[in-house]
Amino acid sequence: MQPYIFPYIGYFQLINSVDIFVFYDDVNFIKGGWINRNRICVNKMDYLYTIPLKSQSQNVLIKDIYLSNEISNTWLNKFYRTLEESYKKSNNFLVVFELVKNVLEVDLTKNYSISDLAVDSIIKVSEYLELDTMFYRSSMLTNNSKGLERSDRLIQISNELGSNTYINAESGKHLYDKEYFKSNGIDLFFLKSHAPQYPQFSNLFIPFLSVIDILMHNRKSDIVESLNKYELI
Repeated sequence: MQPYIFPYIGYFQLINSVDIFVFYDDVNFIKGGWINRNRICVNKMDYLYTIPLKSQSQNVLIKDIYLSNEISNTWLNKFYRTLEESYKKSNNFLVVFELVKNVLEVDLTKNYSISDLAVDSIIKVSEYLELDTMFYRSSMLTNNSKGLERSDRLIQISNELGSNTYINAESGKHLYDKEYFKSNGIDLFFLKSHAPQYPQFSNLFIPFLSVIDILMHNRKSDIVESLNKYELI
């Protein structure tokens, strides 16, 4: 999967369902997607936050899109205020706020990419939830798969990592053919998430928010239990 910044709980259900998770960081950046933005709850409504980037182009790989210097001052301060005003009464505010800060406060003199930031957000949340999945980046694997057609590349990556099963998000059903993967020795499944509802600050539940929201409101044990609420199809 492409690395997304603090993605929704379904992303972590996918991580929890596998032994090895590969961040697809050497494919083209998707403008208007979820790589550098997500939603939280502000004033009982969903609020879109967007990580500022130096440039955004769908002709550049995710790993080569870099953060704007704006994140180090103006943007960060505003985002922290938004989090505090929105979640300071939540059960886990202090712990989760520190987790978010540990991800976002980076050394911009080292040309930090949105891929680095998104991967770090996912790994730190996975560590908080005590998941034991192993993580790789596609850009750091061998070059045997680069330049292949989409399905063939995923099959090659699976082979390289010694896997005979590949699990994709349910949205991949229109992209990948189970029979084609099977003919190449790979069992393909799609994960259908049954994302849980949980108490937010109003009776109206807003689904599919950034994992920040569910971390703020729920005990770790309850979140971990919810990671198994999916089916493979």
